[in-house]
Amino acid sequence: MAEVQWFPGHMKKAERMMHDSLKLVDVVCEVVDARIPYASRNPDLDGIIAGRKPRLLILNRADQADPNVTALWRNYYKQNGTAFLECDSQSGRGVKDLPQALRALRDKAGPLRAMVAGVPNVGKSTFINRVSGRKPTAASDRPGVTRGKQWITVDRQLELLDTPGILWPKFDDAAVGDRLAFTGAVKDDVLDTEELAAKLLIVLRDSYPKAVAERYKFDPDPAMEGWELLEACARKRGFLMAGGNVNTERMAAVLLDEFRGGKLGRISLERP
Repeated sequence: MAEVQWFPGHMKKAERMMHDSLKLVDVVCEVVDARIPYASRNPDLDGIIAGRKPRLLILNRADQADPNVTALWRNYYKQNGTAFLECDSQSGRGVKDLPQALRALRDKAGPLRAMVAGVPNVGKSTFINRVSGRKPTAASDRPGVTRGKQWITVDRQLELLDTPGILWPKFDDAAVGDRLAFTGAVKDDVLDTEELAAKLLIVLRDSYPKAVAERYKFDPDPAMEGWELLEACARKRGFLMAGGNVNTERMAAVLLDEFRGGKLGRISLERP
């Protein structure tokens, strides 16, 4: 994953814009994917914010994460004094608590401005749309849709500054890169999706074998390699080509799409 060249110029520009815009806001909302709360935190944000503004961690897509694992993260953040908010931007669960959570981080009254930041494809724009009650920003399940900063007025007491999703130039931990790729934070067109899907199946086999069995109608053997699991899924789905060969490329695309869409159930890929 570290060898992939995916850090485009607009991300560096976005970093500079975010740094310059901090003086305009009171609080920073960092949106992360509740399925990968560690991997979806950009370590460069620490350098950008550097204690200049209080920060609220938004655990988005909590509806897709394993509730038992999310409970572990909840306890972890409480023990470490990390301000956080669990929410589901699709249904709106937890979103209404944002204004109160933000004001708890500021020691003065009056209108509040908050910057909303995060890596690509954590549901940041959908979150903003849900908070504002309208659709001022583009929302997509593809990374890199929001390019420039946008101000969104929620009410007379709250304004949000939407910023582009940015990654960092190099993944020191290959597992972090894999998890970001699993959830779609890294664009598929710069990846080997069959290799990625094979890795995801190994993770699912080890942690959520019932999800694989129920969705793809076979019990994943602990001795099977990732590509063997991918082939087995393809056969069960009937993705066959001439000569009886299986279409693993098609299966990889389907697997990633179904995982990202929550069709395999509530799954978390990280524990604190």
